[in-house]
Amino acid sequence: MTALTLSTSSAAALRADAVVVGVAKGAKGPVVAAGAEAVDKAFGGKLAAVLETLGATGAEGEVTKLPAASGLKAPVVLAVGLGDVPAKDDGYDAETLRRAAGTASRALSGSKKGAFALPIEDVASAAAVAEGALLGAYTYDKSNGNGGSAKDSKNAKNTKNAKNTKDADKKNNGPLAEVALVGGKPRDKAYKAAAERASALVEEINRARDLINTPSNLLNPADFAAEAVAAAKEHGLKTEVLDEKALKKGGYGGILGVGQGSEAPPRLVRIAYTHPKAEKTLALVGKGITYDSGGISLKPAGHNETMKCDMSGAAAVFATVVAAARLGLRVNLTGWLALAENMPSGSATRPGDVLSMYGGKTVEVLNTDAEGRLVLADAITRAGEEKPDAIVDVATLTGAMVLALGNRTFGIMTNDEAFRTSLHEIAEEAGEQSWPMPLPTHLRKGIDSPVADLANMGERMGGGLVAGIFLKEFVADGITWGHLDIAGPAFNEAGPFGYTPKGGTGAAVRTLVRLAERAADGDLG
Repeated sequence: MTALTLSTSSAAALRADAVVVGVAKGAKGPVVAAGAEAVDKAFGGKLAAVLETLGATGAEGEVTKLPAASGLKAPVVLAVGLGDVPAKDDGYDAETLRRAAGTASRALSGSKKGAFALPIEDVASAAAVAEGALLGAYTYDKSNGNGGSAKDSKNAKNTKNAKNTKDADKKNNGPLAEVALVGGKPRDKAYKAAAERASALVEEINRARDLINTPSNLLNPADFAAEAVAAAKEHGLKTEVLDEKALKKGGYGGILGVGQGSEAPPRLVRIAYTHPKAEKTLALVGKGITYDSGGISLKPAGHNETMKCDMSGAAAVFATVVAAARLGLRVNLTGWLALAENMPSGSATRPGDVLSMYGGKTVEVLNTDAEGRLVLADAITRAGEEKPDAIVDVATLTGAMVLALGNRTFGIMTNDEAFRTSLHEIAEEAGEQSWPMPLPTHLRKGIDSPVADLANMGERMGGGLVAGIFLKEFVADGITWGHLDIAGPAFNEAGPFGYTPKGGTGAAVRTLVRLAERAADGDLG
């Protein structure tokens, strides 16, 4: 994990591999942003002109490196684009700062220290820069086939493809080792708390990213459950793991039905954080399909190569519970990880089979590739028995949501309009793109079944909404419920951008942590 330090030193005086400054897109050319005054002075007040000569415009995400002028301790100046100059008296918004800092961190991969002299006007802007810089510094350690989420990784011992760390380092310089935040106030309690929050939050997002990036042959349901148990011991959390025998005894037909085609049996993990002064209780439910072949309804070629990411919801829930514990939030938070591997075999669930779900409802399985809603249904029903104030499930649930919202935005569905609005506001505040979606009542008829209480498929058009309607059927009366379909942003198959890496992104963790913080303050919308 990249170290984060706060510094009141001048950007010119800090010893670092590079000093990072912001440059905005002005009407007449690039404009050096606040925070870089000392660096600009070293260039005789002509840093903007030098950058323009080098082709810089200040466009968002643009990176320009140049040799430092005399008077600077760092040998390199890295100018990162912030986009348009903000309106008078308006500073740069938090997300702009996050993305700029993340872009700079990625550009400094392999360096020991970067001095970030971006516009920091208050604690909120300092927190945004810190968060973005740490998020952008992430790299996945491929040397042992595992991102390092477990300290004593059996994966490094078991995989024949494990490489010597030194050899891996030649190909991957590793993340930026230290971020020094110029303008941060190390003796100020608010700045110090913001830095500590950013570090803990990003470490847990990176935990989720590591799990998502781990190959499926190295992370089956039992492996995932072991990761949760290990983290629980480290952070004082309570866990309960239901194996296949316990699942059968308890009647968890959804999870068992999805997992019965695999040699790696399913698990349901309960991981809980409690605070003695908590007034609100949240239950988070995560889809944890460690590999999704589609089952008997096999996915076509080209659609299954990245299906190790189908446990991103469970990874987000796991990371959120640990983050809440590390931050000491005054909330009770229970995470439910519904873990299974969806594989075709002679024992696999067939299209047309009827499953008896936890709680007694029956479901006709029309498509075994609509498996996420089956494992979530069991876990949502079980979570509701504990009477939380709200349940939020998180899942890479439908390709239909990707078609509707693209690769960077997740959908929000709820049984309460005010809660839907609140979740949207929280996501935007946390810096995650989301969009509130409806649950049209006319689509409910499409999941009627002649042989069961309901079917796991309905109308093709609006498939993401149909999935939400299905899940709603398993929410107990009187419980506020939200559903986040993160199928688009959970796994980035394109090139990295801003603070977002290629591969697992840790989508929804920031939103869920912010939700938990609000709940700790007594506000659930």
